[in-house]
Amino acid sequence: MDRLGMAREDDGKEDSYTENLIGTLLAIFGNLLVSISVSIQKQSHVALAGNKDPRQYYHTKTWWFGLMLMVLGEGALFVSYAFAPLSLIAPLNAVSVISSSILGFLFLREKWKAKEFLKRYILTFLGCAMTAGGTYLFVTFGPNSHEKLNAENIVKHVISWPILLYLLLGIIAFCLILYFYKQWNANYLVLILLLVALLGSVTVITVKAVSGMIVLSVMGPLQLSYPIFYVMFVCMVATVFFQASFLAQASHLYDSSLITCVNYIFSTTLAIVAGTIFYQEFNHEDVLHICMFALGCAVCFLGVFLITKNKRKAKAFEPYVTMDMAKGIPTIHNKGWAVQPDYNGSFSYGALENNDNVAPVTLPVGQDQSVSPGPVSQYQSTELKKD
Repeated sequence: MDRLGMAREDDGKEDSYTENLIGTLLAIFGNLLVSISVSIQKQSHVALAGNKDPRQYYHTKTWWFGLMLMVLGEGALFVSYAFAPLSLIAPLNAVSVISSSILGFLFLREKWKAKEFLKRYILTFLGCAMTAGGTYLFVTFGPNSHEKLNAENIVKHVISWPILLYLLLGIIAFCLILYFYKQWNANYLVLILLLVALLGSVTVITVKAVSGMIVLSVMGPLQLSYPIFYVMFVCMVATVFFQASFLAQASHLYDSSLITCVNYIFSTTLAIVAGTIFYQEFNHEDVLHICMFALGCAVCFLGVFLITKNKRKAKAFEPYVTMDMAKGIPTIHNKGWAVQPDYNGSFSYGALENNDNVAPVTLPVGQDQSVSPGPVSQYQSTELKKD
């Protein structure tokens, strides 16, 4: 009997390792496809703008090819949650950060001298190496236990008191942060991305439940007839929608590289906490494995920070001249300040586009005040017209 029990236990561990491997490979493959699809779609937009092609982006084959790859990648990510623990899949989003950084080098095609290239991108290479090393650590020492997510097991998890307490604290924290964000106009990146991460922790819980029940229905007994499946599905769609809304608001206020870094750290941390509490993924792990897993995640966080920190610096604002064609009076703008009066002329010299139907280029935020030295005398106006 003891030998039979040990054999069953070994078979269970072997099956768990196999499922973890399948889920990990699917997650890596999905993240790679998503990052490649985004790069292809960006390249499609850039090509249309560079060639002054009047077609819309959705009329190009490259954009549709990128969309197809994105659908395949998201599908692989969705299925991966059914095979591997949530705490193992969530940090693998770092793969998309590494691949996006590498694809950026390929698409830029800039020519640099060896010293200049190394000086400019040394942090990126270091970040990629650290992220790859951290990924190896948390995949190697990550949780191995994984249960079959049928409807009965999911209901047991939902009504357990640790989950109810976690959801209660999450709802209270979400409401408080949302109150400060809306009522006090606290448009801080940390607050916005905390809202995204709190919603994301619920999203990954529901995604794993929905994915697990769908895969189990395909492989064995049907799970789609249980009400819990539709409850989880509605929660998944709702949280994804509000996540996208808050991320869109953050993208209008802050740099995308900073958003990527902070959002990865917050979302991954809360996703691991959610998986630990809801699915009890670390119950059978020893202290060494937990510490090495945490170390791998921390190294990944630092690597992603270094990759996103080494973004291209914005060029300083350059002076430009706007000129009224009827009155012939130029206005020189330097660092956003109008050195001479602006009569809102239809022609802008030095702006992004010289078009009679386009207004002068918009000044940077925070520098939109204009200083007018006073009215221009008739003599000065006449001299300008003669010139």
